[in-house]
Amino acid sequence: MPNDETLKRILLVEDEEDIRAVAEIALESVGGFQLKVCASGPEALESIAGFAPQLIILDVMMPGMEGPETLREIRKLPEYALTPAVFMTAKVQADEIQSYLAGGATGVIPKPFDPMTLSDRILEIWQSR
Repeated sequence: MPNDETLKRILLVEDEEDIRAVAEIALESVGGFQLKVCASGPEALESIAGFAPQLIILDVMMPGMEGPETLREIRKLPEYALTPAVFMTAKVQADEIQSYLAGGATGVIPKPFDPMTLSDRILEIWQSR
């Protein structure tokens, strides 16, 4: 994938409603991205093909299927094996971040995040992939 491709479609997987709402405003209204929002890993796996995201943002801690497990399942789909994925999490110790990156994440955004800079941060990660 060329790095000059414009990022438009983002799949956001977050189980907490208020964080989803803030991220949605930050990414759609501030960032101008087209967003597909899912509340769980299984919902993301059901929705991904119909939306064809260019980037995936995942919460790490979710009931049932956590973010890293969701990403492993997404990576089994050939067309999303290389789609950049970003974890949004409050668990940001150096060893935790290392394990997310080792597990295939392109970047990690600490929670709480600043809604006004979230889109810029996502674009930085997109450009650096």
